[in-house]
Amino acid sequence: LTDSLEEMLPLIYTPTVGLACELFHRIYRQARGVFISYPEREQMQAVLARIAKTNTIRVIVVTDGERILGLGDQGVGGLGISIGKLSLYTACGGINPAQTLPIVLDVGTNNRERLNDPAYLGWRHARIEGEAYYAFVDSFVQAIKQYFPQVLLQFEDFAQAHAYPLLMQYRESLCTFNDDIQGTAAIVVACVLTATARTGVPLREQRVVVLGAGSAGCGISEQLVRLMMHQGLTEEEARRRFFLVDQQGLLQENSKNLLPFQRSFAHAVQPMDLLAVVKTVKPGILLGVSGQASLFTEELVKTMAAFCEHPIIFPLSNPTSHAEARPTDLLAWTDNRALIATGSPFPQTTQCNNAYIFPGLGLAVIASGIQRITDGLFMAAAIALSDWTLSHANETGARLLPPVTAMREISRVIANAVISEAIKEGLCPAMTDEAIHAAIDKSAWNPEYNSFVN
Repeated sequence: LTDSLEEMLPLIYTPTVGLACELFHRIYRQARGVFISYPEREQMQAVLARIAKTNTIRVIVVTDGERILGLGDQGVGGLGISIGKLSLYTACGGINPAQTLPIVLDVGTNNRERLNDPAYLGWRHARIEGEAYYAFVDSFVQAIKQYFPQVLLQFEDFAQAHAYPLLMQYRESLCTFNDDIQGTAAIVVACVLTATARTGVPLREQRVVVLGAGSAGCGISEQLVRLMMHQGLTEEEARRRFFLVDQQGLLQENSKNLLPFQRSFAHAVQPMDLLAVVKTVKPGILLGVSGQASLFTEELVKTMAAFCEHPIIFPLSNPTSHAEARPTDLLAWTDNRALIATGSPFPQTTQCNNAYIFPGLGLAVIASGIQRITDGLFMAAAIALSDWTLSHANETGARLLPPVTAMREISRVIANAVISEAIKEGLCPAMTDEAIHAAIDKSAWNPEYNSFVN
């Protein structure tokens, strides 16, 4: 993987990992992770205690399989996502694979195709919800805190209704983050920073339209708000520059269906669909996290390009079949003036891939003993990534991110920036710059055979 990362990345992660999750019960050959099933929840403590006794685990990726990429509920097939993400921790971040643990919480599935498939590996039951669900997850988190106190716990592909509440509940009590919310936000911030530097129009002067007002869309917007504030705007001024659109149209203050994390982005205006929002707002940045294909239409993009010299357009939904637009179309509709990043791999296009961010974060945690993951750490990672891209223009060309072949180097750069920020925030012991570099060198794992001969 390390030697052929550019070739292998689409195979170990998007788009192939989505297919692997759909077919997980058909291609299963051997145990690659831990299944924790709701009906057998009384055994959870014993299972995790046994693993902790014989293994030094530093990074865990856990999913409940409910929102796998843009494919929806895959039940225990979601374990494929945990496996894929941890493969990237190793390939890109140099995390020892023996120190990683993929986990799926089997709380049932509402996918009728899986329930009716005799080969399905999971609990054949509708998903548990409400208090029973949160009590089960809490039992899991408390067991992780007890048996793996030094671990980095990554929540992956939880449904929108659960992702934010779980993040808010546990982010202050252990070293944890949600990659769909915070990792996605960080990589988008990095790409936006690079793109706005290329256009010459700083982010604080941009208006941003986001298609998809779920956990990812709101997480991205929150991090961009913080960046605008860092550039001199007040929070109120920054939030007024964001326009989030869901399937009902622009988020409105009087909507009865607003989720708590959406309220600060709602506007007191008449209902508007996406095209009307673009015509009215005249954004310089258009982001798509809707999970729906082809919503960035020719009319929409040409409308934006008519008043924006270099429109920044990111169709971020994955897998490839769910992208809001294809880069070739976006370039054709904007006379090659658009700055583009996508969520899935396309030829000659920047892929806005979280794998540029989370492996370096994991390396930083292992190297320094960071106790909590804050938004400041993700901002430090995003700024470091953008700075590297802009300072290596000869290598990156017009792309908004470094080449995939540089990911391992990038992870070390990000680890350095994250540790430095963690020291400022009091999240880990103080270290000199030299000590930070030495700790990263000591923690990074390389795939090589050990010599047993003196």
